[in-house]
Amino acid sequence: MIERLFQQNVAWAKAKTAQDPEYFMRLSRLQAPKYLWIGCSDSRVPADAITGLQPGEIFVHRNVANLAHPADLNYLSVLQFAIDGLKVEHVIVCGHYGCGGVRAAVERSQHGLIDNWLQPIRDTAERNAAELEAIPEETERLKRLCELSVIRQVGRVCEATPVQDAWLRGQTLSVHGWVYGLEDGLLRSLNCSRSGIA
Repeated sequence: MIERLFQQNVAWAKAKTAQDPEYFMRLSRLQAPKYLWIGCSDSRVPADAITGLQPGEIFVHRNVANLAHPADLNYLSVLQFAIDGLKVEHVIVCGHYGCGGVRAAVERSQHGLIDNWLQPIRDTAERNAAELEAIPEETERLKRLCELSVIRQVGRVCEATPVQDAWLRGQTLSVHGWVYGLEDGLLRSLNCSRSGIA
């Protein structure tokens, strides 16, 4: 099974080179993305594919349920490198409908270590309990929780020191919240973008 991945890699590299002989040479010379994508680890949501971008055009950080934990050194290191080193101009937090992390966060069963990671989603659900309880259909309620979680993560990204520092020094930087529909392949803006200190 693993060997098949190497075989597929060779076939993919040959096809890319046949299509564009300079593809890998160009790719190896430069990484200058304008976008940082903070997305879910879900394998059905590949950032470059769904945005139509090429490798090197989008810097990607993924974790379960696309969370921006203020104590997560991995996320904060990626954020700081993207802003200070790569000079990205847009940070996109993108969730997706049908997210298993969102569902697990509100289920009444234990899932192990992941329960600690998903606490911010439970907090968001509690803060928005009246709105969510007014939605009778579970799938639609989970979709709305996914949106509310993304909006909260946008707020957390905006509160992060690398973002605050960038805005204080006048660096061009916007933070956006999007959600992706697995059922139709479309991205949706949640209209919560910010481009400076409020």
